[in-house]
Amino acid sequence: MREIVSPARALEGIITLPGDKSISHRYGMLASIAKGRSTIANYSTGADCQSTLACMAALGAKIERQEGSISIEGGPLQEPAALLDAGNSGSTIRMLSGILAAQPFTSRIGGDESLSRRPMARIIGPLTEMGGSIEARDQKFPPLTIHGRPLHGIDYHLPMASAQVKSCILLAGLFAQGDTIVREPVRTRDHTEIALKEFGAEIEIEKRTIRLHGGARLTGRELVAPGDLSSACFFLVAALMVKEASLVIHGVGLNPTRSGLLDFLVSMGAQIKVLEVHQVGGELIGDLRVQSSPVSGGVIEGGVIEGTMTAALIDEIPALAVLGAASRNGLTVRDAGELRIKETDRIATIEAGFRKMGVKIETNPEGFHVPGGQTFHAGEIDSAGDHRIAMAFAVAALAADGPCAIEGAESANVSFPEFFATLRQIAQK
Repeated sequence: MREIVSPARALEGIITLPGDKSISHRYGMLASIAKGRSTIANYSTGADCQSTLACMAALGAKIERQEGSISIEGGPLQEPAALLDAGNSGSTIRMLSGILAAQPFTSRIGGDESLSRRPMARIIGPLTEMGGSIEARDQKFPPLTIHGRPLHGIDYHLPMASAQVKSCILLAGLFAQGDTIVREPVRTRDHTEIALKEFGAEIEIEKRTIRLHGGARLTGRELVAPGDLSSACFFLVAALMVKEASLVIHGVGLNPTRSGLLDFLVSMGAQIKVLEVHQVGGELIGDLRVQSSPVSGGVIEGGVIEGTMTAALIDEIPALAVLGAASRNGLTVRDAGELRIKETDRIATIEAGFRKMGVKIETNPEGFHVPGGQTFHAGEIDSAGDHRIAMAFAVAALAADGPCAIEGAESANVSFPEFFATLRQIAQK
């Protein structure tokens, strides 16, 4: 699908975003293995999270959809009749593999062409250490054949920061004998730890060490998935790119392991206020108000993303790259080799999109530098099937010198099916 995005003079309105993608995945899986019924309000409408629900239903969970929420009747999982389809979702295949490794049956899980190129060795290794048995194409690529086995806890040092790998190990640890310990090199998003506590697991956290006691009995809960902060990032950046903006984003998740995005934007000169903060299910939720900070006037300074900040902002980097090109001093990103193995090689797809719009960028294996003070020109951008690339360049198009075509715009459905409709709703020419 091709989407034409025209330059905008202003952004104005109040918007509500789909439920947080990361949290929705975790709630859907844990509710499916918990005893009793769970209800999840504002579960993500994105295709990735729907893939998680489809997999859990194929494993025997009873899932009902109501307007604005879903309900899940959980319990012991059943052997699936066919290959579990994770679609484009790396979160689904990586985290669910931890659960499947401990089940008393064999299962197979795969996905689309893009997912089939994404390496799984980082989960196969620790699951094998726990006693799991997993076969993979070329020993590292999906589809995976997972022979369920009794598992035992391990003390595992993550070789690199990854919330998905950490979550896979912890979800396997629910069924393991003894304690499962995960030690992180840097702190990553802690949605899994929060959700495990909410469902009744015994888990202890000290700095970057997480200890989970095996054999937990999870029980169903009533939960709300906050609005997705990663999705909010596109609109925050959009508001900073246009001449005039007065935008309120309602009910956004403000988990401290994710809200580094706001700190970084404010450090660049963004005018963002957090309103009406409260806690639901262990997660902080609030409203965000962003007002004009015209990059043309040099208010947005630019910055550097590296080290622990890179791990915290890894999903937001495509949108921040767009803002960096229009900022006064540009943006430098380091320690971001993880971007090479996302839905696409995101360093390469950011570079390709920038070239099409006449924007300079210098790339390297671990990151890139975008000089500031640049102008976006009208062009045709190929999303390469990557939802974050499609949305980031739609935002860039708002500040271009003419209409831009986003090829493969339907890829936004992976996380935010309503994205382009929401953008049209608030953009003013």
